[in-house]
Order: sequence, then structure tokens, then C-alpha cells
Amino acid sequence: MGLCTRYDAHIVPDKQCIEHLQKSAWIPVCPEQLGGLPTPREKAKLIDGDGYGVLANSARVMTDSGKDVTQNFIKGAEQVLKLARARSISTIILKSRSPSCGISGKIGVTAALLKMNGFKLIEF
Repeated sequence: MGLCTRYDAHIVPDKQCIEHLQKSAWIPVCPEQLGGLPTPREKAKLIDGDGYGVLANSARVMTDSGKDVTQNFIKGAEQVLKLARARSISTIILKSRSPSCGISGKIGVTAALLKMNGFKLIEF
């Protein structure tokens, strides 16, 4: 979307996503920021599973330096779910290849929680 939410604070807008968003009202959020992590922040990855595993307490989210940020990711996912429910949102657009938002490959923590709660998800 062109907002400063990426872990390394680089702004990398996706033209296809921006074009899609021009057709509707939208609310930008970053689950990692909502979970208390700063921007910029260390790159993080899913360990021993995917977002479903994190939510089931069988996988973790760890930074490259070994810091466990699992609880931040869970808290952020829960905040996004609360917001989506409060605003009666039907479709949620998520960032690909993210340990929070990715859908294809290893599903991220936020994506897993939203999918478990019946939301339609799109990935850019």
C-alpha cells in the first residue's frame, strides 16, 4: 500500500494492490505493529511450523538474532481480528511472504487466525 510497515522500514508499494484498493473503502493495519513491535524491526520467521502451529503453541516466531516474538505476533493477530469483527469487514488483503500475513507457502499467524474465523483473504 506504500505505508511504512515493512520490517526494514522500506516502502515497497504494490501497484496491483493499490489499484485494487482504489475500488473500495479500506483500513490499513500492521499486525506486527499492533502487537507492539517497532518499525524498523528485526526480520522474523516462523519456526517449527506455520501460523496455525503458533496459535496452537507448537511453533514459534523468532527474529534472526534469536529473540522470541511469538507473543507479539499473536497479540497483533488478535487485534486485527477484533478490528475486522468490529467493522464487519468481509474481505481482508494481506501481504505475501510475511510471517504475519502470508497465505501461500507457510501461512502467517494473522492469516491463520482470520481464516479460522471465516474471513475471505486475498494476498498481494
